[in-house]
Amino acid sequence: MLRRFCMIKSVNTVFARALGATYVVIWAYLGGFRGAFWRLRERLRERDAPGVAVTVVIPARNEQQLVGRTVASLRAQRSDSSLRIVVADDESSDSTGEVARAAGANVVMRVGPRPPGWKGKLWAVAQAIGREPTDSKYFLLTDADIEYASPLILSSLLAQAGEGYDLVSVMVRLRCDSWAEKLLVPAFVFFFFKLYPPAWGTGAAGGCMLIRGETLRAIGGIESIRDALIDDCALAERVRAARGRVWLGVSDLEIRSVREYGSAREIRAMIARSAFAQLNHSTLLLIGTVLGMFVTYMAPIVLVFSGDRLAVGLGLAGWIASAALFLPTVRMYGTPIWTVVCLPFIAAFYLVATIESAINYWTGRGGAWKGRVQDGKI
Repeated sequence: MLRRFCMIKSVNTVFARALGATYVVIWAYLGGFRGAFWRLRERLRERDAPGVAVTVVIPARNEQQLVGRTVASLRAQRSDSSLRIVVADDESSDSTGEVARAAGANVVMRVGPRPPGWKGKLWAVAQAIGREPTDSKYFLLTDADIEYASPLILSSLLAQAGEGYDLVSVMVRLRCDSWAEKLLVPAFVFFFFKLYPPAWGTGAAGGCMLIRGETLRAIGGIESIRDALIDDCALAERVRAARGRVWLGVSDLEIRSVREYGSAREIRAMIARSAFAQLNHSTLLLIGTVLGMFVTYMAPIVLVFSGDRLAVGLGLAGWIASAALFLPTVRMYGTPIWTVVCLPFIAAFYLVATIESAINYWTGRGGAWKGRVQDGKI
């Protein structure tokens, strides 16, 4: 009996040490070889740009509470560019169109029912672009909850594009007022940039995307990504496939989302809307994600209680490293510093939402947004 106990303890010790070593190696890689995503160095800064023709396209579905702020902030931009604002009213049942028109939109068009194979937002965007003159040098694709609080954002976006980028995208500042937002929102940005390091130019953030008109036409327009639930990264992939250059970063100017996610439940629903689509609806990738998230984020919880000094030390070292990498994002959002040590628990929350996303897809309820289901298996 004693011999058997010693063998089990020995196996557990080997496992704990192997897990600890793997955990430390992962965070060493993320800190040193993942494009320094955590440093947030790619920033949109205030600059001037020559005037060009820009068309803003805002898809909006039941956004009467928010769309007015978006349109008004765009109308207040100081730029030599000619700015045309088009709001695509996506079958709203409220006063979205009237509010957008009163705020200064040039065109408010009612979008008809979407054809099979199209996601609702992309159908709205495509319809808006299709009815506009083809001489627009750039299209600014933005959501109905984004407020361009600084009047120099448009010129700064154009200046960034002028450096040879075909797609310029900004991760806007997400609302971070409630305790749920303060705890969970910075991690959303951290995880996104970990997946798509800005220095690598592989991704885009859909709240604010400036794309060259000729590039959009060259890739086949919005129709080329018509079935993409995660449309921003799909667009970036299409641009890169056409040998275009993509820039992604945060902004020193105030570009913010005013959409409220006041509770953890609302944030979980937001994540669950598209997380499984990010995994290409693959069960194998989901299993791999569960294992990967456990080793990358939740391992220290196991290691600190392993009873083995080396394993405990490795767990604490990796935990400190993860907290240090998370710190710049937490500081950017001005949330409590102590939340950096909560990353294992925050990751567990995101993992639960990802599993929920898969369940929603399998049961025909995936991608639900304002009464519309867009990502269901049945």
